Amino acid sequence: LITGATQGIGLAIATTLATTHRILICARDPDRLTHTRDQLTTHGHHAHAHPCDVRDPDQITHLIATTTHHHGPISVLVNNAGRSGGGTTRDIPDDLWNDVIDTNLTSVFRVTREVLKNGGILDQPTGRIINIASTGGKQGVVLGAPYSASKHGVIGFTKALGLELAKTGVTVNAVCPGYVETPMARKVRQNYAAHWGTTETDVLHRFQNKIPLGRYTTPDEVAAMVAYLASDAAAPVTAQAINICGGLGNY
Repeated sequence: LITGATQGIGLAIATTLATTHRILICARDPDRLTHTRDQLTTHGHHAHAHPCDVRDPDQITHLIATTTHHHGPISVLVNNAGRSGGGTTRDIPDDLWNDVIDTNLTSVFRVTREVLKNGGILDQPTGRIINIASTGGKQGVVLGAPYSASKHGVIGFTKALGLELAKTGVTVNAVCPGYVETPMARKVRQNYAAHWGTTETDVLHRFQNKIPLGRYTTPDEVAAMVAYLASDAAAPVTAQAINICGGLGNY
């Protein structure tokens, strides 16, 4: 089960995992979800889709119930759904703060809780929970207080749950991308350009200059780490937050 799987990192994860797993993808936009599923099945993958707004507890409950009823127990959960969000902190309205926290952090808790309770993951010999966090969950993001706070929360949740489930065969890890070239990244650059009174190209160059490798990570490179964590080879890896960032953060 992969949340937020119709674009960017989520789409790359779905495409990668579909080569080795039967997958179910979810997202808010039914049309985009159907298109993504059709793309995957056209390439011979076993892919199913179910619309779900992960901010809504009732939709999460329905998602897990429907998934297990039609497809059996969930063995791998990838909590990928997320959004950007920030600005000058003194001007951030409650609704923006709440939506970033609900989308990026609370949804990870709720989807994971439902999978643990009713998704069948604990009834199997092994299982994998992989949360997409961020290097912004390990250090502050300028003009990104809601986003950074939410991703710090994801990492803390991951480490706590990984220790809690260590004896069950279910591993829990976070993947922490740095700058990744996605539609969300382009939107972020546009927002910074507007705030700083410069161009999106200038913002891109500033960000690239911060990265030791000198380039953005690709979604497929993030997906490769997720695929490893979902594999049998990653059995001893749990309660970790692993950076995929071109050396941006060595912590």
